Amino acid sequence: MKTSNILAAAAIALFAAAGAQAETYQGVQAPTNQRARAEVAAEATVAAHSANPYAEGANDGVVAATNSTVDRAVMRAEAFAKAHDPLASLDRRAFYRDTVPAQYTNGSLAVRRPAAQRQAAL
Repeated sequence: MKTSNILAAAAIALFAAAGAQAETYQGVQAPTNQRARAEVAAEATVAAHSANPYAEGANDGVVAATNSTVDRAVMRAEAFAKAHDPLASLDRRAFYRDTVPAQYTNGSLAVRRPAAQRQAAL
């Protein structure tokens, strides 16, 4: 039993010694760039003020506006109605077995009552 423990400890020590190799320090590396500081600064200024070549659609330019055939008042009324619809964001996938419960499809949530009727119900 003692020999197996000694052999296991020796094996662990051997692996630890082999894995503990550190990198050697080579000091501060000498600069290899031969360009002047002013030249690099000028190049950096040009790159900072130019367009980002990696952006999506960087070469597309300005997109032309599309003309809509829908009246502004009609579109605003549709948006208002959709924003005030309590079932507008109702998604059946959010419910158990993909079925919308009855309390969401009938009753007070199914029909949007005018403000006068809501006040009378209170």
